[in-house]
Amino acid sequence: MQTLTCDVAIVGGSLGGLAASLHLQGLKVVWIGETNWFGGQISAQGVSALDEHLYIESFGGTQTYNQLRAAIREHYQQQFDAPVRMADSMLGPDMPLNPGNGWVSRLCFLPEIGARLAEELSAHTVKFRESQILDAERSNDRVKAVIIADQNGIRTRIEAAYFLDATDLGELFPLVDAPYVTGAECVEDTGESTAPAIAKPNETQGFTYCFAVEYCPGEDHTIEQPEGYETFRVKQPYTLSPIGRDGQPVVYKMFTSSEQGNLPFWTYRRIHDGTLLGGRDIALINWVSNDYHDGNIIDVSAELRSRYLQEARQLSLGFLYWLQTECPRDDGGYGYPEFRLRPDVMGTADGLSQMPYIRESRRLRGLSRVVVNDVDADVNSGARARHFFDSVGLGWYALDLHPCVGNPEASLYAPTRPFQIPLGALFATRPHNLIAACKNISTTHLTNGAYRVHPVEWNVGEVAGLLARFSLENKISPQGVYRDERLLWRFQMRCAAAGIPLVWANDVTQLHPLWFATQVLLVRDIIREGSERWHSLKIEPARPLGDDFELQKLREIAEQLNEWSASDDISGADIQPSLSWEGLCNLFDEALRCEYKRQMSQP
Repeated sequence: MQTLTCDVAIVGGSLGGLAASLHLQGLKVVWIGETNWFGGQISAQGVSALDEHLYIESFGGTQTYNQLRAAIREHYQQQFDAPVRMADSMLGPDMPLNPGNGWVSRLCFLPEIGARLAEELSAHTVKFRESQILDAERSNDRVKAVIIADQNGIRTRIEAAYFLDATDLGELFPLVDAPYVTGAECVEDTGESTAPAIAKPNETQGFTYCFAVEYCPGEDHTIEQPEGYETFRVKQPYTLSPIGRDGQPVVYKMFTSSEQGNLPFWTYRRIHDGTLLGGRDIALINWVSNDYHDGNIIDVSAELRSRYLQEARQLSLGFLYWLQTECPRDDGGYGYPEFRLRPDVMGTADGLSQMPYIRESRRLRGLSRVVVNDVDADVNSGARARHFFDSVGLGWYALDLHPCVGNPEASLYAPTRPFQIPLGALFATRPHNLIAACKNISTTHLTNGAYRVHPVEWNVGEVAGLLARFSLENKISPQGVYRDERLLWRFQMRCAAAGIPLVWANDVTQLHPLWFATQVLLVRDIIREGSERWHSLKIEPARPLGDDFELQKLREIAEQLNEWSASDDISGADIQPSLSWEGLCNLFDEALRCEYKRQMSQP
């Protein structure tokens, strides 16, 4: 068994792992993936219809996530001569290019495009494909090495200074004795009123083998009836009219809107619009009817895991067969035999995604943890969710809980306020060199439903990579960064300089000259509770500060900066209600940038 030594090992081929790799250029990086495709949700898992929020085109994503979205669109503009904007789309007139023109997302595309971009963006890493983690070595509360095996059984021992767990199931946690939780925590643990009285570690959300179908009018592409079809058809059930959370059917038709006004099932996750791009339509099938929740694949025997994965495959193929043979047609009759399974779209022989779409992972017990009250719209009355002093990113998505193992009725879709990602959720007290890099961060069973989506996972991964580099440069552990006020603020400055938003301020984007100062000041929790700007996601730079901000906190920040630089550059007397936000940022800007430059030159 050979040993390979590197600076950072990214364990897991997820979307978070891709984002983590971006800030590690110049270091020796090894990236270990479970399949042939890297990129997780946008490639191997087949979920290439991005789960995002309504502000994503202008605010709320990191700069690199914005660049990824732009690269996807640029590919379609170059290869398919697609327009920059769409005059008419499923989401309304004059929208940015959406290659699939699906209505679940502003950006739907083929998974192979996600895989191709993942390769391009991570070209600086040494990749191990189709590899599994077998074991790990620890020494003095640090991970020393991981041992992996590729598809041929060849083993490699990988030593690294930092290990990023970018697996969708938190596969490193049990191997390195990191504290973690699975399933539904009890109310005593989380304080969440809707949590069960007794913890249910097996009650994880269902996972899904996605697949793609092409619409071929006049043709018959019916597959053979899969094993277990009759059982799944009734038990799941297979339907276009699932029971909603109010107990009533939510009716969809295939190609037309239903009487309830619901848009067509076909265009829900369409990932190739033939009218727009040429060729025939292709749709991604990721629906309640092929969510598998009959077994939990975390912390079970290899035999059980294999069985559940195989059943999940048959469940998805069964749903395809139902769509081809029994689904009510819009024009009368049953079945759409003209739906052709497209294995090439997923890069597999059977047409299913290379790995299942995992919604719920092992979750680290971190130094910070996000619970329902931190993000719930009914609890947080301002425009934003709870402020985290250690914020290193943003997200916004509902508390979206799919049917769970042992509790298929446990669905939830509750609104949240635009929220933050706390740094302390990415690592525990030990090991000192392990950082969570995707949906395995310190959330709960319930809040995971809001933090598992594409832009949040990307942000988490990006920060994990940035933190590993920062820790290497400064010879300090992530825990040390978290516990030191100046080091934490210094790292937050690094994040802001990299285009990672820390606080919701929708009218000051990454392209705005006040971006850096705005983010670095707002992260110090200076918006006054109950004020006008507390109730708005906008900062309105030209307006006077008025009583919207904690002026005493700002004066204390000024004193801090003066003390750190041994100067009196900023006068607290200048910080008055009549000063505009723009004026405040200009007052602080030079000192903040000087502090940042000092940090960069003197780790």
